[in-house]
Amino acid sequence: MRNLPFATAALAATLGAVLSGCAGVPTNRSMYSVHQPVVEKTSYSLDLTTAGGGLAYGEQARLAGWFETLGLKYGDRILVDDPDMDPTTRNAVAMAAQRFGLVIDDASAPTGTVPSGVARITVSRAVATVPGCPDWSVKSDGNPNNGLSSNYGCATNSNLAAMVADPEDLVRGQNDTGSTAAMTSNRAISAYRTAPATGQGNTVSQTSTSSTGGGN
Repeated sequence: MRNLPFATAALAATLGAVLSGCAGVPTNRSMYSVHQPVVEKTSYSLDLTTAGGGLAYGEQARLAGWFETLGLKYGDRILVDDPDMDPTTRNAVAMAAQRFGLVIDDASAPTGTVPSGVARITVSRAVATVPGCPDWSVKSDGNPNNGLSSNYGCATNSNLAAMVADPEDLVRGQNDTGSTAAMTSNRAISAYRTAPATGQGNTVSQTSTSSTGGGN
């Protein structure tokens, strides 16, 4: 009877450990991670004044400085909302975008009503992240359900989200352009073979110089 308090305390500790272990049992028995990349889009807009022949004076430099500040990169989408539908304005924006290796998106910019004489330039940028990682809230040891750890897939999906060049590829992928890698390499090989030989057919052209010198 003297050992009863000690036995009761030991039993309570054991039950507490068991119950706490049951609360952290993994329940995900599939091979898919519960932590998946999430793509978020942010849009930046700039209103430029237009004139009869495209952008007004000084607006081209203003647009170029704005693009420089945003740090345009692959994956950014540029949209032009011009109620006047002036092709000269569109060409001016396209020339500024070409400096960063980008082209104007053919989709219409959902920026609302734009008054005449104003062109609204919108840059849409997507970022991929994996919320909740790392997650060590539930471990896979003591696992009667043969489930996955709560951190399963965090490293792979976080690296994928960080390395993907265009985060929107995680949502809709890339459209087939009809050009295969073999077609691209064949064009390069054909251009190499049909290019004119350098060095005038491995012949060396001779040039002569003459000099006159005076003597006593």
